[in-house]
Amino acid sequence: MTNHARVLVAIARDPAVRLRDVATVCGLTERTVQTIVTDLESDGYLRRVRDGRRNRYEISAGAVFRHPAEAGVQVAGLLTLLTGAAAAPDAPPPTPDLTPSEANGPIGMAPVPDAAGPAGPGTDAKGGSPGPGASRSRGPAW
Repeated sequence: MTNHARVLVAIARDPAVRLRDVATVCGLTERTVQTIVTDLESDGYLRRVRDGRRNRYEISAGAVFRHPAEAGVQVAGLLTLLTGAAAAPDAPPPTPDLTPSEANGPIGMAPVPDAAGPAGPGTDAKGGSPGPGASRSRGPAW
């Protein structure tokens, strides 16, 4: 995540947070956080509201990402995901991107057939040795 996103998430978690505390949580200097908040405010992502001697921050409900890769996507969805906050009561339920049969593998991926085949690891299709220089690796060990 970018520093701007980190600051925005910290403010979304506690709209009355002090910028000093945001700096500590995000691992940034207080001056950097002040500059980021000014950027976010001028770009329309949040608003500073005076509350006595302190500031309170309001995240703009309809703010959207500007980068072409996420153009038109609302920032509120990311903030909901990262802050653990419940979605608005009038928001439609999320729709899954995968069918139930696709979602039964790791990270929502369908299971991959055993790369070793019926003869087992370290053998070729006929059950013999794979030959000199052939890799016995079965893929990444994630």
